Amino acid sequence: MVKRSIVVAGHKTSVSLEDAFWTALKDIAKERRQSLRGLVAEIDSGRRGGNLSSAVRLFVLDHYRSKAGAALSVSGI
Repeated sequence: MVKRSIVVAGHKTSVSLEDAFWTALKDIAKERRQSLRGLVAEIDSGRRGGNLSSAVRLFVLDHYRSKAGAALSVSGI
């Protein structure tokens, strides 16, 4: 578990995530041509409760589930 500080909406906060989630989050931000800070702010503004670390994990999971679903529909499976 890696705890990092990040500024979101002008407030410094810390997010604790496993390395795999940090890596995935950075990859998603790069794919979207977005800063990590901007992506985390977007996730933060859209969450419906729970803590930010959980919201980030769910965002990453949903992102890759969507990609997997799109790949399956293209391949006809």
